[in-house]
Amino acid sequence: MIRYRRFWLLPVDVAAIVLSHLLSYLIRFEAQIPPAQWKYFWVGTAVALVVKPAFFVFAGFYRRLWRYASIPDLVHIVKTVTLSSITSTIITLFLVRSDDYSRSTHILAWLFLNGLILGRSLVWRLLQERRYHHRTTRGPRLLIVGAGMAGKMLFQEIKCNRDLAYSVIGFLDDDPVKIGARINDRPVLGAVRDLARVARDNEVKKVIIAIPSAPASVIRNVVRQCRHSCVEVQTLPPMSGILREDLLARQVRDVKLEDLLGRAAVSLDTRRIEAYLAGKRILVTGAGGSIGSEICRQLAHFAPHSLTLFEAAETPLHEIGLELGRDFANLDCRPVLGDIRDREQVFRVFREIRPQVVFHAAAYKHVPMMEWHPSEAIKTNLLGTRHVAEAAAEVGVEKFVMVSTDKAVNPTSVMGASKRSAELFVQALDSEGGTEFITVRFGNVLGSNGSVVPLFQEQIRRGGPVTVTHRDVVRYFMTIPEASQLVLQAGSLGSGGEIYLLDMGEPVRITDLAEELIRLSGLVPHEDIRIVFTGLRPGEKLFEELLISGEGTKPTEHQKICIAAARTVPLEVVRRKFDDLAALARSGDEEPLLRALHDLVPEYRPGRISSEGVSLRPVPLRASA
Repeated sequence: MIRYRRFWLLPVDVAAIVLSHLLSYLIRFEAQIPPAQWKYFWVGTAVALVVKPAFFVFAGFYRRLWRYASIPDLVHIVKTVTLSSITSTIITLFLVRSDDYSRSTHILAWLFLNGLILGRSLVWRLLQERRYHHRTTRGPRLLIVGAGMAGKMLFQEIKCNRDLAYSVIGFLDDDPVKIGARINDRPVLGAVRDLARVARDNEVKKVIIAIPSAPASVIRNVVRQCRHSCVEVQTLPPMSGILREDLLARQVRDVKLEDLLGRAAVSLDTRRIEAYLAGKRILVTGAGGSIGSEICRQLAHFAPHSLTLFEAAETPLHEIGLELGRDFANLDCRPVLGDIRDREQVFRVFREIRPQVVFHAAAYKHVPMMEWHPSEAIKTNLLGTRHVAEAAAEVGVEKFVMVSTDKAVNPTSVMGASKRSAELFVQALDSEGGTEFITVRFGNVLGSNGSVVPLFQEQIRRGGPVTVTHRDVVRYFMTIPEASQLVLQAGSLGSGGEIYLLDMGEPVRITDLAEELIRLSGLVPHEDIRIVFTGLRPGEKLFEELLISGEGTKPTEHQKICIAAARTVPLEVVRRKFDDLAALARSGDEEPLLRALHDLVPEYRPGRISSEGVSLRPVPLRASA
């Protein structure tokens, strides 16, 4: 349907049709049209005036906003003019059957009409450009880092968006071919390394990083130069985030810690994941935790038959249940308040629901807290895993995926040793056949419950100091969505008994992490906010590892996932040792408990804690009989 506010273009195009035919005759006959040719001119023009406007209307010429005319719009013009010209030519040749008739006028008319229609579109676009020109020459001076497609799109929106009152002075880009060129009439003023100079020379007030796939090193470089130049800096999210919104400029946001750490976007084989999740009854333990809840969100996208949320904490369980009910209206979501330490309840729930896929994320994860309460770590991380795994085997679960940790590798903490024990149990249970038991091992997760990042942010909000255990402590980090997505992917790869390792990227020095968080808050480390080193806490290591000594790795089909060739223990041995640990955990006698834990996990080197919280020398160990 033609919108009346663009209907005025139709008479303009009608005039262009007449003019194109007149010009074609004038050119063909060198401005001296013979009298005998005028009748052919009027027949051809009359046919064109009937056929071509009809084509223009049905092709949607007058539904297009020509102020935003682009290459596809121009191609559409040429195609429509060509089809209409061919049709009118055929009709005219049918009506005029004379050897005197000049057929070449139709080719000339086609060329002139294309030029006139394209010309009026270009003129209209230029008029609109002048109308919006003041929006990019007034307001705070803005520099765009990145002269690619995202940078160009951002500049175009700033020009057209009344709410974005910036004066765009130009671009920066490391591509030497672009330096010195002009994009949308704005110059590429240099490379990223020139940011400080360009900002100073042009009185720049804000910088936007328009490189959605920029590596962390580039973002850190830009942030550092902007900080030294006292210039505000923002960035665009990854391209997957941009595509979820209709306006690019709405996606501009402050630089986040994740940007500086440089975790690349995860590429998933969604068909493979869907093949083992779609239409299945799925159960997630620890569904209210940071990892468990994100696993639930990711699972909901794969249309399971039902999703059971098993969680001991009522408030997080209620919240994730409400969220999934709101965001996935067709999902059969079943919150179950329960504790994996309650063997009878676990078996009752499994027998009632009979899940086909289980993700076991329930665990105690706080290292110092588990040093204080080793019996509780054993009851939850070790015995709780046994309850869930044996219930899964009894009801014939197809696939069981357990979330583990890098702290299970050469553990110095009760938490790490208890998770390594859980790994040994599910590996051993896999040998019985039936259920495929798979373990996924990864490091720290940004923003998870107990993570150092929320602690630092709270300390910064209070004005400091920020407490770091040791100047040289190093950790691996992932984002919560990345870890959860890779857990789902690992589940699709496994056939049972594997321990999968996730690619954790480069290790991060915690002192550097604290300093970056302080800077992102607009403050200066060691000046506005002090950093205090408190000493390693009980059970902590300077460096986390992903492999136990003697373990090797094998690649998988996914570049971010590999398999550890881990040591295994016969199931009857693991069960006997678990029975011993269960009895010791109930007794509360910690020293024999730690010895028994070491007997199961020989690489475990426990420490003890005094009543003042000071780490003491490890308890002497001797091999069990």
